[in-house]
Amino acid sequence: MNIWGGTFDVPTKTQELNQLELEMSSATFWENTNTAKITVDRVSVLKNVVTPYAELGSSVDDFLTLAELIEEEGAESELMADADGEWAELTKALDDLELLSFLSGKYDSGDCFLSINAGAGGTESCDWADMLFRMYRRWAESKKFKISIVSIQEGDEAGIKNCTLMIQGPMAFGYLKAERGVHRLVRISPFDSNKRRHTSFTSIDVVPDIGDEAEVDIDDKDLRVDTFRASGAGGQHVNTTDSAVRITHIPTGIVVACQMERSQHKNRATAMKMLGAKLEELRQAEHAAEIDANSSVKTDIGWGHQIRSYVLHPYKMIKDLRTTYETSNTNNVLDGDLDPFIQAYLRSGLNKEDND
Repeated sequence: MNIWGGTFDVPTKTQELNQLELEMSSATFWENTNTAKITVDRVSVLKNVVTPYAELGSSVDDFLTLAELIEEEGAESELMADADGEWAELTKALDDLELLSFLSGKYDSGDCFLSINAGAGGTESCDWADMLFRMYRRWAESKKFKISIVSIQEGDEAGIKNCTLMIQGPMAFGYLKAERGVHRLVRISPFDSNKRRHTSFTSIDVVPDIGDEAEVDIDDKDLRVDTFRASGAGGQHVNTTDSAVRITHIPTGIVVACQMERSQHKNRATAMKMLGAKLEELRQAEHAAEIDANSSVKTDIGWGHQIRSYVLHPYKMIKDLRTTYETSNTNNVLDGDLDPFIQAYLRSGLNKEDND
């Protein structure tokens, strides 16, 4: 659902926040629960920008006051240590606010669907997909985001063949779209009795939860809808009813599935939301391709290209091939410490290309 607005105009957002909070104080505000929920979500998003901005302004004023006191007392002032500490906090707050300024795309503020698909390679790729599944869950948990398993298909021997997660939290799509692409793993295989080195590939797809905002019409004649019995993690009703839904969009070949609800109707509704988001992104990508065809500026970065290498043998190194950011702390990254990679992507300008 798009509740952002597409710009980083803080004064305008502050004015809008004040107006919406005034509306929320009305006695009739909750008469229309759907509209009320959209407003509440919008207020939450606005506060994520306006509050840090206001707090930063207050911190700057406090620091300037402290600097004036130090100037009066001289360089030997006992307040210098306080100033050093406040300066470090001020710098971090400014960096955090600057990062928010890069998240001004149309859907950046909203929730998203993250899909993991194992590549060719059988058990090796399925295990790598499972490692990424854990990595993204740990990252989302560290942000206190809500995570729901929309669909999952386990591997024949280990790991998972594919899964889709719904991740709900402030700027979820804005952050996680940095992860779209192919992720490559190099390691000594735990499944190889000869302890040989293996290379595995898994693709990550991220689309925003745009609700009913897709600007594409979906004809029922173009859909093939299959129901099946859910498998894998999903709760006590897994494997008891044929409530899971798989929808194939015949003209494009796009397939979406949902098994997170006990109700087939609800699973179909969620699958249709994912399909709408994928078709909307496809429409935008085709439009961008038309523009690019008439432009002298070309780029090698696109869907389906390898974006990051995770090398665990013969040395330890994870490197993003788009931003060149790298770290040897592989354990932390695989345990969900993705923020340095995401931030490097947002600051690189590649995020702007996505928004355009």
